[in-house]
This record gives sequence, structure tokens and C-alpha cells, in this order.
Amino acid sequence: MIISIVFCTYISIIFFIGIVSYFYTQNLKDYMLGGRSLSGPIAALGAGASDMSSWLLLALPGAVFVNGLNEIWLPIGLVLGAYLNWKVVAKRLRIYTEIAKDSITIPAFLDNRFEDSTGMLRLLTAAVILIFFTFYTASGFVAGGLLFSSTFNVNYEYGMYITAIVVLVYTSIGGFLAISWIDFFQGCLMFVALLVVPAVIFNNLEGYSHIINGIDTKSPELLNPFYNISIASTLSLLAWGLGYFGQPHILVRFMATKNEKVIPQARIICMSWMSLALVGAVLTGIFSIVFFQGTLIKSPETIFIILSKTLFNPWIGGILLAAVLSATMSTASAQLLASSSAVVEDFYHKFLRKNAGSKELLITSRIIVTLITIVAVFMAHDPKSSILNLVGHAWAGLGASFGPIIIISLFWRNVNWYGALSGIIVGALVVIIWPMMKSFSPIFEVYELLPGFVLSFLAIVIFSKVFKDKNSEKSRSCLIPLKKSFNK
Repeated sequence: MIISIVFCTYISIIFFIGIVSYFYTQNLKDYMLGGRSLSGPIAALGAGASDMSSWLLLALPGAVFVNGLNEIWLPIGLVLGAYLNWKVVAKRLRIYTEIAKDSITIPAFLDNRFEDSTGMLRLLTAAVILIFFTFYTASGFVAGGLLFSSTFNVNYEYGMYITAIVVLVYTSIGGFLAISWIDFFQGCLMFVALLVVPAVIFNNLEGYSHIINGIDTKSPELLNPFYNISIASTLSLLAWGLGYFGQPHILVRFMATKNEKVIPQARIICMSWMSLALVGAVLTGIFSIVFFQGTLIKSPETIFIILSKTLFNPWIGGILLAAVLSATMSTASAQLLASSSAVVEDFYHKFLRKNAGSKELLITSRIIVTLITIVAVFMAHDPKSSILNLVGHAWAGLGASFGPIIIISLFWRNVNWYGALSGIIVGALVVIIWPMMKSFSPIFEVYELLPGFVLSFLAIVIFSKVFKDKNSEKSRSCLIPLKKSFNK
């Protein structure tokens, strides 16, 4: 009952923020980008919370619990990738998207950057976002179903439905501002949870020496980051960091900042939050090896939930479990909005209803959010679905399709429409086909993001050099005001 009260209070706060945001959302730009008004802290924690999702509290501790410190390469890759994304891409993307006809979505930015008169680039980009984000959103609903079924002993499907309904309501009502403000709140909650849980386990296990002895008893190799892991597996885990450059729900936070001057502050806040949160998740997994010694855990991805219920009184445990729900919802809401923007702004408005008014586009966006939610719920019906596998496939698809072209379009003046189109196609196809080839050779065991990113990058350079675009000079000239803005 107490945990139920905490959950209801938490959800009420979420709904309140969504309703307040509704009155600040007057047009499609507000709904999709918050009017480019985010402060540094809001942008930082919004990027972090929407990035980490439920896998930070469920999948990562579970993976470390099962495999030990050889999973450490994944958080290392993520920290490196996130830092480079903030350092290399954030400032340029914020300036350039405004220069490029005030683009409010990634497809619109690429369309305007390459002066695409055919519409193919925008349509392809929107399709890729929609496909992979639906997988990503489904992973969030799986996590929500597991949380409610483990906490309240309700049917998995009921828990999944509750999660989907809450996310749907505040996303469709409040749009980007609601998501950003709620993500700030949820990011703080996740941060506290990932510091408190490992600290309490550590205290319960009577300190460092007892933990080391407990792990040695079970298997000392669990503390060796190089044990039972191949070079291909290490590269695969590190390669997760490459995904940051192509994630629309993260890139849009850069675009939505009130100006480029707040980005250095946001970078410091986000990287500090992210590094400590990842350390907390890893320590939770390591300490749990000893805490659960001799206990049968059916699903390793639920150890954070079990710890929250076991180690804390119901009030604190309820808050910690709400952090799991917040991690789930922060990412799912961002992905729903990005998917909706891809359909409405980059397909409906661009090709079907060019003269559609602001009110019509807002209503259409909310309808699309609802439809995508229904599809993602259908995909998440299997409670045995691996959260990490669903996230990994979607992360790879977006990272390989968009990461290389985002980087190159901001730095290389000679890239053209042919290069952009080929890069997106190659990246998406490699991610889809690569896992199907695992039975042919050990090389295909490498995480599909790495070959997808590299081959997409090569395709962009080769096609830009081989084929000449009549708009090449025009698109190159767009970098001149960008350079002047940086000099200024």
C-alpha cells in the first residue's frame, strides 16, 4: 500500500508537469523543440535521462551481476562517446540547425543542409527514425511491465499498459517542454537511486573485504575485466559509444538549448551525472554477486527491483522503484516525440499537407504519438524480451544511420546529397543484415554498430567524391555563416 501511494504521488507530479507544459505549447516548434529555450542544467539532465533509460537500472546491473567486470567496457565506451558528442557535435549542431532554415528535426536539418529538392533524404531519414525508435520504445514498455509485475505481483501486460498510458498522456499533452522538465526531475531521482542502493548494499555486506572474499568464493575471475571476453566482444562493448552521434532524442537536446553558450555548462553537468550513475549501476551489480549468493534469481534484470524492496522501508523503496519507472518513461517519451516529429513534420507536413496550420499539426502529432504507442505495446507483449537486446539493436540502427552524416555534415564542406543518402542507407542495412550473418564467420559476432558506422562513413566520403551534386556549391556555402558564428 505504501509503495502504491509513492507511485501514485510520483505519477501525479508527472501529470502536473505535463499539464503546466501544455499551456506553454502554442505551435509545432514549441511541441517538438520547446521553442529553443532550454537552460544548461535542463538540457544536460534531459540528455542524460533520455539516453540512459531503464537499462541503466535494470539491464546493466543484471549484466554485471551475471558476467562480472568484463562488462565494464560498455560504460567506458558510453562515457567516451557521450563526451565527444557534447564536445564535437553539440555547439555546431545548435548553431547550424538554426542557420539551416531553423530546422526543428534531424530530417529537416539534413534536408535543408543538402538543399534536397527531391524530398528523398527527408523521407528516408524519417522512416529510419520511425522503425528503430519503435523498437527502442518497446524496450521501455518491457521494463515497465517487469517493474509492475515484480513490485505489485500484477500481470506483466497490465504493468506494460500502465507504463504506456502514463507516457502517452504526458507526452501528447505537454510535448517537448513536458519531457524536458520531467526528465530533469527524473534524472535527479535516478541519480539518487544509483548512489543510495550500492551504498546500502556495501554497508549491509560489512565492507570491502567481505565483498572481495565473497566474490573470490564464487569466482575470482568476476573481478577481472579481461576474463572470458574476446577482442571482438571488447570492441563491441566500446563501440556503444559511437551510437551517441546519431541519436535524434539526444541531438535534439543540443538543438533546443537557448544558445550555444550554455553547452559547456551542460556538458560538465551531464558528464558528471552520467559517470557517477554508471559507476553506481556497476557497483550495484558487483555487490549483488555477494548479496544474492546462494539465491536463485530468475531474471538478473530485476535485481535492482528486488534490492529496493528488500533493503529499504516501503517509503524509500517506493521512491527507488519510482526511479526505475522514471528511467523507463524518460527515454520512451523522448523517442515517442522524435518518432512523431518524423511522421508529422517530415512526412505529413512536407508531402501531404504543406499548407497545414499550426493547430492541425499539433493535433496530428498527438494522434501519431498514440498510434506509435500502440505499435510499441504490441511489440513488447513478450515478457521474456531482453531489454538490452532491444535497446542495442535500436541504438545501433540510429547510430550507424545518422552518426557519420551528422559529424561529416558539420565539418566537411564537400559532402553532398549523394553521400548523405548512401550513408544513411548503408548504415541502416548493415545493422539489419549483420546479425543475420553470425553463423557464417566469427567476425559477425562484433556488435553491428561498429561495422555499420565505419561502412556508412566510407560510403558518405566515396559517393560525395564520385558523384557531383548540382547543389554542392550551395550546400557548401551554408558552412560560411557557421564559421562566422564560431569566430564571433
